[in-house]
Amino acid sequence: MKDRPKITKVEVHQFEVRRKDLITNPVNNITTYQPGAVTTGKAHAIRIFTDIGITGDYVGGSATEYSALPLFVGSLIGRNPLDREEIFNNAKLVLRQHARMGMSQVDIALWDLAGKFYEAPIHELLGTYRTTMPCYASTHFGDNQPGGLNSPEAYADFAEQCLEMGYPGFKIHPPWVYDSTEEHVALIHAVGKRVGGKMDLMVDPCCTLNTFGDALKVGRACDEEGFFWWEDPFRDGGISAFAHRKLRQLVKTPLLQLEHLRGLESHVDFIVADGTDFVRGDPDYDGGVTGIMKLAHAAEGFGLDVELHVVGPVRRHLMAAIRNMNYYEMMLVHPKVIPSASPIYKDGYRDGLDAIDENGCIEVPQGPGLGVEYDWDYITKHSTGLIVYD
Repeated sequence: MKDRPKITKVEVHQFEVRRKDLITNPVNNITTYQPGAVTTGKAHAIRIFTDIGITGDYVGGSATEYSALPLFVGSLIGRNPLDREEIFNNAKLVLRQHARMGMSQVDIALWDLAGKFYEAPIHELLGTYRTTMPCYASTHFGDNQPGGLNSPEAYADFAEQCLEMGYPGFKIHPPWVYDSTEEHVALIHAVGKRVGGKMDLMVDPCCTLNTFGDALKVGRACDEEGFFWWEDPFRDGGISAFAHRKLRQLVKTPLLQLEHLRGLESHVDFIVADGTDFVRGDPDYDGGVTGIMKLAHAAEGFGLDVELHVVGPVRRHLMAAIRNMNYYEMMLVHPKVIPSASPIYKDGYRDGLDAIDENGCIEVPQGPGLGVEYDWDYITKHSTGLIVYD
């Protein structure tokens, strides 16, 4: 029997990452295509060390998430890292007035550690359902650049390109965030007329539509084009169960909600209130691997599907272990932005427009834990801060 490990130290790293041909608007924090531009952003990583030499690592989560770690991370020192459920519930209690920030990143790192301890990938520890998963292409926000996503026709062209590449689904992010409802509707019709019936179509206005009435217009356009789902229509922020129940009564296209509410209980309350059809989950918001598995099983009990937000190795492991899920979100893709392998990975792991196979699918990493090798030399070289808890 293996020795029972103990946590000896936790490190939180902040470092810089650069992205080419993208620019971030400081007013709305939306990133769009701009040839020649270079955007420098902050990324974060957590490492959990043990007395047996095994570490649990995770790169992901925002500075806001990590800001709450001092409230509970000290209690990890000396604990058995395999006691994930107890650690999860303790953090949930301590962080009840702090939106449960930070517990997700700790949980994911603990699952990575457990996989290395048992020499198995996370999906295998959870119980593998599949190893290959279908993707939908989830677009960048619209831009005004030649050859970019600068018109409804350009979006339709890109949808057709994604269809030819093998993608079975295509999701529109708003054309131009502060543009009119009519332009949103025109975009839905342009894409629907071009590829409708050939691939599943989705739209995410990102809560930018001003009124309930605007949302109705966009929802009815989705109905006309047979969209698979629509998300976060208007300025309530995606959190009013009553408002979205009313939308469900008036629009046939299924709603996918709950990106902006955290955790199991709020998700279940929203489901019970008839506020959504598909259930959105995010391991960085909803309690890591432990939280998402609770959410997926709760949704399954209601006969609903859970759909994970954005990309990354932990999302692949979760989808590989969850039956009631349709798609991996290949986010954010653009006809002119083809990312190379991320510099944070030594093993070449990558997401991006051309990361799928001919059937529009990706595979789950098969190494221990998250199954990826982070490049700690790169992370350290580009460090802008290190906090150590011991």
